[in-house]
Amino acid sequence: MATLPAVKQFSDRINRIEISATMAVVAEAAQLKAGGADLVEFGAGEPHFPTPQHIKDAAIAAINNNCTRYTAVAGIQELRTAIVRRHAADFGSMYQPSECMVSTGGKLALFNALQVLVDHGDEVIVPVPYWVSFKDIIEYAGGKCVFVETDETDNFRLTPEMIERQITPRTRAIIVNTPNNPSGAVLNPADFSAILRLAHKRGIYVIADECYVYLNFTPRCFSAGSVTDVKQHLLIVGSLSKTYAMTGWRLGYAMAPAPIINAMTKLQSQSTSSTAHMVQMAGLAAVTGPQDCVEKMKKDYIQLRDLTLGHLSLIPDVSCVKPEGAFYVYPNVSAYFGKSGINSAADVAKRLLHEAHVVTVPGEAFGTREHIRLSYATSPTEIERGMERMQEWFGKL
Repeated sequence: MATLPAVKQFSDRINRIEISATMAVVAEAAQLKAGGADLVEFGAGEPHFPTPQHIKDAAIAAINNNCTRYTAVAGIQELRTAIVRRHAADFGSMYQPSECMVSTGGKLALFNALQVLVDHGDEVIVPVPYWVSFKDIIEYAGGKCVFVETDETDNFRLTPEMIERQITPRTRAIIVNTPNNPSGAVLNPADFSAILRLAHKRGIYVIADECYVYLNFTPRCFSAGSVTDVKQHLLIVGSLSKTYAMTGWRLGYAMAPAPIINAMTKLQSQSTSSTAHMVQMAGLAAVTGPQDCVEKMKKDYIQLRDLTLGHLSLIPDVSCVKPEGAFYVYPNVSAYFGKSGINSAADVAKRLLHEAHVVTVPGEAFGTREHIRLSYATSPTEIERGMERMQEWFGKL
């Protein structure tokens, strides 16, 4: 009997990517928790604060006012106008509502941008450490990641010279995430401006991931949009998730030249269509309402960061660069490699989870093998509990 030819099960593009590492950690932790384990969670990157009340009230009012139907794919005009006005007021950017679109989370805006810009074989420069989804979204689009290693002894500093060395005729885009997830590093405004102008001069796009732009602990909050003369080759991807504690609402946006926004909107029209109307109304209340909630959360994050760093300093041979933004620490645990069967950050994270019941994310997910990421977006009590467990666990190695 003739043997039937093997049938290909999945597309090449889906086989190029993996499930999000942070989501995998969350899933594994959930299984342990369902079994009764008392976990301290430093894994998921989301604020522990509730969404501010005036934002929730706006969504409830929107539902009661029957804002429950489709909207324009790119979002309601009022929200797009409010986003560009808020960004202009805070950073001096110069966008029109026609140069802004709303998406179901910042990740979708990033996905749309890379699918629109990147073709097979195109290169995208990605500084390391990088947010977990950058690599997979680029590879899904058929692009090639060109990694730029930064050095923690220099506070993970990224310079234009480091970028320029990696530019080739195939370079299509550069992704810059500042404040950085996972390291909390903040790109120096002068260095960032030089990178933007370098890319603009070469006709290369910069995709600025501004997920944590308002959680910048340095004296100067800076946006790529402040450099208005490079606008032609700049895409800003933003999110309300971290700024306003709205992770589960799934509300993001992009700002870019109108032809790019139109192309991204065309793609979105064939995938998710519009973001839920009542969610957009909540976002409108967030960006046009009082901003003191943002400053309050930022001040609390600084205190939580310092509390976490204080405890980390008590663990022998664990070093950690002081984060200047976001809500993560990224300690180097490589001094423990070779002890008790530990050979990588993945080993450390797995054993911390199963033996100490502390949830962290291994650095391999972010392009390094020496670190683990901890989110300090939790209560001081949980930080104390988790750090005590970590100190005890490392002390036994």
